[in-house]
Amino acid sequence: MRRWAFATLCMVLAAGFAALGVWQVERRAWKLELIAKVEARVRAVPTPLPGRAAWNGDNAYRRVRVSGRWLHDRETLVQAVTERGAGFWVMTPLVITGGERPDQTIVLINRGFVPAKQEAQTLSDGLATITGLMRESEPGGGFLRRNDPVVDRWYSRDVAAIARARRLTGVAPFFVDADAAPNPGGYPVGGLTVIAFRNNHLMYSLTWFGLAVLSLSGAVIVLRRRAPSGGRT
Repeated sequence: MRRWAFATLCMVLAAGFAALGVWQVERRAWKLELIAKVEARVRAVPTPLPGRAAWNGDNAYRRVRVSGRWLHDRETLVQAVTERGAGFWVMTPLVITGGERPDQTIVLINRGFVPAKQEAQTLSDGLATITGLMRESEPGGGFLRRNDPVVDRWYSRDVAAIARARRLTGVAPFFVDADAAPNPGGYPVGGLTVIAFRNNHLMYSLTWFGLAVLSLSGAVIVLRRRAPSGGRT
């Protein structure tokens, strides 16, 4: 009876491991589709912002072009670590003008990166046209560090919190990462968006399938083994 109990346990484990392997195969297919979609968006011709009805949809990394007027007095610096070292993202509100958003929507623009000891160049208050990637808000803060609007200390690009702190209304729930078009004086530096998706699902699936095979092998070995003479089976 002990052999059968152990063999049954092995077969149950094998079924569970196999199910996990199949799930990882499905996850891998989903991840590959996501990567292909994002790559296509990044390379696409820039388009105007989607309408309000589509703001809560899937717009991550969509390449857009917006025109508007800067609100430099509402600018926010968000701590950042990039390939250029430590510093800040320069988040500047842009009041959308013209035919794109006649309702005077405000979009936070990540104009780019400035080192800790470098000031961002204040641009003209006239009209500006920005091309960049739509990004989802980053609520809360960074790793083990929460945003502190009271002392104006920011660790993530939390659109809603920044809008409240700067008393902005009509702010879109996303921000736009500006592209690498040079700014006067060289700063801030745009075009530093990091697009990376972990895709270890194939390795995970092979691991689960391997464990399933080992579990089945254990069941087969136990069932083929002869019970000791006079012992329990």
